[in-house]
Amino acid sequence: MDVALTSYADALEHLFARVTGGWKLGLDTTFALARAMGDPQDRFPTFHVAGTNGKGSVVATLDVLLRNQGLKVGRYTSPHLVDFRERIVVNGVPVSEGDMMELIARWVPEVERVGATFFEATTGMAFAYFAQVGVDVAVIEVGLGGRLDATNIIRPLVSGVTSIGIDHVQYLGTTAEEIAGEKAGIFKAGVPVVIGERDPAIRALLARLGHAAGSAPVRAIADDSALEDITVDATGTCFSIVTGDRRRPLKTPLVGWHQAANAATAIAMLEAAGPPWRAAADAAEAGLAGVKLPGRFQRAGMLLFDVAHNPDGVHTLCDSLTAVRPASPVHCLFSVLRDKDWPAMMRALAPHVDLFVLTLPPSVPADRAWEIGEPAALAAAHGWPAVVEPDFARALARSQEGAATTLVTGSFHTVGDAMARLPGSLTDG
Repeated sequence: MDVALTSYADALEHLFARVTGGWKLGLDTTFALARAMGDPQDRFPTFHVAGTNGKGSVVATLDVLLRNQGLKVGRYTSPHLVDFRERIVVNGVPVSEGDMMELIARWVPEVERVGATFFEATTGMAFAYFAQVGVDVAVIEVGLGGRLDATNIIRPLVSGVTSIGIDHVQYLGTTAEEIAGEKAGIFKAGVPVVIGERDPAIRALLARLGHAAGSAPVRAIADDSALEDITVDATGTCFSIVTGDRRRPLKTPLVGWHQAANAATAIAMLEAAGPPWRAAADAAEAGLAGVKLPGRFQRAGMLLFDVAHNPDGVHTLCDSLTAVRPASPVHCLFSVLRDKDWPAMMRALAPHVDLFVLTLPPSVPADRAWEIGEPAALAAAHGWPAVVEPDFARALARSQEGAATTLVTGSFHTVGDAMARLPGSLTDG
């Protein structure tokens, strides 16, 4: 090791202390770091997934379907819920604490030299780890946007975009069209594109951007296939993909109408990659049964976790609540980052919730924490039952008092901090 580190916690602290803060959109630094590492991203094939919502579900589905073919599969996602190691996973197993310590010790000097951000550093380390352990393929989730995201140094087998919504407006633009343009920045000449977006105007825009980038072929799923027979219950989502005269019945354990589109996107990406990857799509009927995704309408006794963190995500969550109808009364442990449209999120949730418990997760950076009095005032103005409990542990306990179901939502921080305070692991995937 280039640096002496005595524990995993020490290693993470060492990394955090030596990276630049915040988001820095642009690829120059990531390319510089990758060159110092020997360009590990070029040593294994990849699938690249962008989107406002749904990309985690598509990544999880690709991961499982590829693993079912006997492949050694890397998965890089962000953010994590409880433990940083969730971001870098091989065959469903997070990178070990020892391996993470070695990665940090080995590469932090280069991280400092090039001035990498936290996300740039962790992206480079993920690629280095996947190359080190010899993955057969890796599934890579875009962190923010696409065009200037650190993950965009890869040349994938297929680029996929799930859905487009209004989020991260300070970086990506204020309209769906502007945000679509940023997501489409992952499209590359000669690389197939799969578009999962259902809105006709946005998917047509994405298709035009794909053609303009020289991507080939460009497939918008909703233009050549239909999703029919969709039913949702607590065990998952049944649906059929109808293409021409072929009807293919499928079921994913992920709950929600939107999960039909997410599963179809993953299958289409495997088909677009051609042999030998298409075999994973052909075996989807059996393979989908193994898909897991912590924090997405995930039940644990009376607790229901969902990382919905923008209005589109919350509307999707509410559709699932309507379909599944969890036991009432439903209490909602709720906290949202300051820069999100939390009033719209509360308005959508209010008809489904008997009590809001408004709180402050300890993992939220101070500059992104919401002013808890503002949502309390909104609740009072609308007559929504709500209590304010800034102490997160007390808020988690309060949200379960007198509830038949406790919904934990609003951000990855809210869900992850709650999971971290409960016995056992809820993030195994």
